[in-house]
Amino acid sequence: MASSADEPRTLTHIGAEGEARMVDVSEKEATSRVAIAEGRVRMAAATLALILAGDAKKGDVIGAARIAGILAAKKTADLIPLCHPVSLSKVSIDISPDEALPGLAVRAETRCIGPTGVEMEALTAVSVACLTIYDMAKAIDRGMSIEAVRLVEKRGGKSGEWRGSEEKRR
Repeated sequence: MASSADEPRTLTHIGAEGEARMVDVSEKEATSRVAIAEGRVRMAAATLALILAGDAKKGDVIGAARIAGILAAKKTADLIPLCHPVSLSKVSIDISPDEALPGLAVRAETRCIGPTGVEMEALTAVSVACLTIYDMAKAIDRGMSIEAVRLVEKRGGKSGEWRGSEEKRR
């Protein structure tokens, strides 16, 4: 596991003169890459119950959020200016109820074989899935909050494997 605390890092999207630039990945080896991100939508218990019962006015909240997350992962390079377009081989979105929040926990996994990672695609998928949940249920609960969107794990490429700490996952 690579440790970012031990290695000096530079901002790769900033050129020598301070200008924004897209990183040149043309010399990088295409490898299998995986990223997992998560987030959650906190809401009133009654809102969660309504969503789980399938009684939201706009329809299937979880199904729509899952599709929105997949579409967002595929459109990441259109949304994030310096992000490379990647050929995704997998996008999966898991949305599960969390009674303790109360709310919905969202998890995305993205995969590709290419010269650059898919972390941004996983993070974008989670973010848009959470935003879709909010949009579809806002008529009954404008007080919902989107929380803890973060990268959980990445594998592949020169930097190898990275996992976030367990305490940050809570």
